[in-house]
Amino acid sequence: MASQEPWQMENGNLKGSSKEIKHGRTAHNMSSSSLRKKSDLSLVNKVPCGLVRQLLANLQEVILGTKLSVLFPAIPLAIVAQYYGFAGPWIFGLSLLGLTPLAERLGFLTEQIAYYTGPTVGGLLNATCGNATELIIAIFALSKNKILVVKYSLLGSVLSNLLLVLGTSLFCGGIYNLRKEQKYDRKQSDINSLLLLLGLLCHMLPLMFRYAANPSGAALIADSTLSLSRAGSIVMLVAYLAYLVFQLWTHRQLFEAPEDGDDDTVSSDEEPVIGFWSSVVWLILMTAIIALLSEFVVGTIEVASESWGISVTFISIILLPIVGNAAEHAGAVIFAFKNKLDISLGVALGSATQIAMFVVPLCVLVAWIMGIRMDLDFSLLETSSLALAIIVTAFTLQDGSSHYMKGLVLLLCYVVIGACFFVSKTTPDQGNGITPGIKLPTEGVVSA
Repeated sequence: MASQEPWQMENGNLKGSSKEIKHGRTAHNMSSSSLRKKSDLSLVNKVPCGLVRQLLANLQEVILGTKLSVLFPAIPLAIVAQYYGFAGPWIFGLSLLGLTPLAERLGFLTEQIAYYTGPTVGGLLNATCGNATELIIAIFALSKNKILVVKYSLLGSVLSNLLLVLGTSLFCGGIYNLRKEQKYDRKQSDINSLLLLLGLLCHMLPLMFRYAANPSGAALIADSTLSLSRAGSIVMLVAYLAYLVFQLWTHRQLFEAPEDGDDDTVSSDEEPVIGFWSSVVWLILMTAIIALLSEFVVGTIEVASESWGISVTFISIILLPIVGNAAEHAGAVIFAFKNKLDISLGVALGSATQIAMFVVPLCVLVAWIMGIRMDLDFSLLETSSLALAIIVTAFTLQDGSSHYMKGLVLLLCYVVIGACFFVSKTTPDQGNGITPGIKLPTEGVVSA
């Protein structure tokens, strides 16, 4: 255990290292912990210099403390490829691989900070940093006026969590626990489904408004749609803040992941392994590296699309969410194998809710500040896919029990939607972020 500062101690014990923290762990924390491994510090402890010893210990815990550490070399390779002008597809692919362990390490570092700040602040960190990778990629795409890349990547994250992650978890868990009864608490899934339906309403209204309005005034329609989207984004953020109060204060017991004393994966991570300020510094460093790789991804996505013969739509909606969230998704599946569906549902539904109710409206407001006209009109095909995914998921989780057939249906829904976007050849207009392919009866293309 890392050396602690005096202010971090209370009555000779570490603040927050008691039952309060243990029972304050969320499904995201426990899912991420399934991919971690204990570090052997026997050689590091023999280093005579205390400062060097602490630095090496931090490096070993942060870099080598995950099963995804084999992907870390992709980060310097992506930077070298960018510096020496390698082909765009190489830069894009290496950057995507490098983002995978970084996303998992962000969860690890926020959990380390939570040991010192308490479960409430830790929950707030998880609620704001849980999908930091998607948010950073979206902001860089906004800065380059690639509005469709923002919309597609965020939509893909929601679809991936609801259909791919949840479907894989229920299917694998059902197959592995074929002779066991699989139950989960419906209370958490109900509140997440309600929030997702609210978010869907805020997405559908601008789309329906655009089709219902008089097509003779395209500019007026675009302005009204934009204003409606910004108002809807504010409503969604208010709802998400209320959800945080509900989750972290008034009904926290509904969202606490169940503990199992026989589970080595959970019980092995009951105390911090690095200090508070070390965690903060590493968190800042990891965020900066994610920002750098996100810039590489956004800048090379069209080149990779042309080289691979795959549309930007498919890359943004399918590939980016799968690779970027692979660590978190793998953790959800691992706990489904252990018949801990509450944790798997907490990861999948929690991430989908965070993207839909926090990241998407925040991007609309950030674009507003940047002077960019981003709205909640994701066009007919994308919005319909989102609506069907939310409705199918809500029906799947309505009875509080699970079996492999439910997971298989969700997975097949994801396959069909993926096939739809694979054959779609929609490409972003780099100049003004226009959504091609959606036409009014007399006016042609309308701004998204």
